[in-house]
Amino acid sequence: MSSKLSGTVAIITGASSGIGEATARELAGLGASVAVVARRQDRLDAVVAEIEAAGGTALAVAADITDRAQAERAVATVVERFGRLDILVNNAGLMLLGPVVGADVQEWERMIAVNQNGLLYMTSAALPHLLTAAEDELRGVADIVNISSIAGRVAWPNFAGYNMTKFGVNGFTEALRQEVTKRHVRVGVLEPGAVETELVSHNSDAVKAQLAADDSIAEPLQPQDIAESIAFMVTRPRRSSIAELWAMPTSQA
Repeated sequence: MSSKLSGTVAIITGASSGIGEATARELAGLGASVAVVARRQDRLDAVVAEIEAAGGTALAVAADITDRAQAERAVATVVERFGRLDILVNNAGLMLLGPVVGADVQEWERMIAVNQNGLLYMTSAALPHLLTAAEDELRGVADIVNISSIAGRVAWPNFAGYNMTKFGVNGFTEALRQEVTKRHVRVGVLEPGAVETELVSHNSDAVKAQLAADDSIAEPLQPQDIAESIAFMVTRPRRSSIAELWAMPTSQA
């Protein structure tokens, strides 16, 4: 187990599967104590058990981050347990696709609640602790990594609601970066292309069938690929800040 992040504490949202789960394992393997945050307690417990079995330190925090009080309580629980917070990975996300004409507006509201509000609530609650960590002698720096998407860079038909949330994540990340980076809280956005996760599973059968029929991406990224990119961002020397990282499958780029 590497000690690059020894002594640090990281929160990862959406950590019950996919990119979040892989990131928790990756950062724990680098020596961080990791708090995995999501709604599914059983899945979180399984992730924690596997990290601990590998010699790492982890904490399961079941929370619905679209509820501000729960998001704030999740951060408070982690700081109470570990005494500090050094890294926040805002990974929780929802992608519901379909045309704007005749759209289910509740699906838009669900995406905004997770992709934007949840990210805002977690960031707001975490920032005071991250700013404090950036001032101490452990690393002299803290990190926020927001997981956006290629859909935060490029718009397509049937992606309008999702595009809006991810373009918003990109804008928020850059504005916050300019506010706090000189205080040594590094803020970066990571924009994956196609990754093999549960992200498409919440869509209608028609949308899932349409996506499954698209064979243009021969080999999508795996969650571990993104986890390694996140680890790269948060293990740079204090002098180095990765503001934006765009990670694509070779067959999609």
